[in-house]
Amino acid sequence: MSNSKPVAVSVCPNLADAEALVKEAVSQRKILLIAGNCWVEYIGRAKSKLEPGERILIIKEDGSLLVHRSVGYEPVNWQPPGCIFQTRLDNDVLEIRALRLKPQESVSVYFNRIYMVSMLALTDSGEFSMYASEEEMQKAILVEPSLLEENFKPISYEKRVEPGFVDIYGVDSHGRFVVVEIKRRTASKEAVLQLAKYIDAIKSKTSRQVRGILVAPDIAKDAQRVLETLKLEFKALSPKKCAEVLKRSKTVKLEAFLGEKPSD
Repeated sequence: MSNSKPVAVSVCPNLADAEALVKEAVSQRKILLIAGNCWVEYIGRAKSKLEPGERILIIKEDGSLLVHRSVGYEPVNWQPPGCIFQTRLDNDVLEIRALRLKPQESVSVYFNRIYMVSMLALTDSGEFSMYASEEEMQKAILVEPSLLEENFKPISYEKRVEPGFVDIYGVDSHGRFVVVEIKRRTASKEAVLQLAKYIDAIKSKTSRQVRGILVAPDIAKDAQRVLETLKLEFKALSPKKCAEVLKRSKTVKLEAFLGEKPSD
């Protein structure tokens, strides 16, 4: 295996060759990926044993270890960064052991069949950015109401009505009540119908005109048709823009705009 290659793969290696690749990857602090039939033992604060099955083992360059099943996103066994690795080939079984000293614990992964071993040298300097959730989109509109429209004034948020809770409740420049429903992803027909239920609940208790605005990055075509039929409105607003607003005003307390959260 050439050290100049960022990715090198060995398919169905014998266990001796696989052990050599494991040692090379660990010594060079490269990422190791193994797919095969294995079982796992953990010894430390407690003891556990995972019966044999076909799984994926990942050892990262920081010394962390993860064992994944073929389904689910969480590892079934794992060790955090900073592990010391040991390998042993005995009776046609390859043991890969990840050892921690403080606290003292170890995870041993035993392979009797290996389908693939991959050694990877990856470069990743990208910054991770997580854009706003629906709750953060709500806060961004409360902090900067013009995100919805000019002269919009929030009155309350999470307003309780018979079908559920209205994300934002306020008045527009003409004194009309405005009911705002927020979705982080493309708004569906169900979101439109949900907004319509809130509108009906509020109209039953007031004689004033009530508008309904669905806020989302985009709206599905079938949802747009239902929205128009029900004479509701749509406002395109991206989570990224909301995140930028919150970042600019992160020192501003929400209570400064609305006071305490209204009681039901």
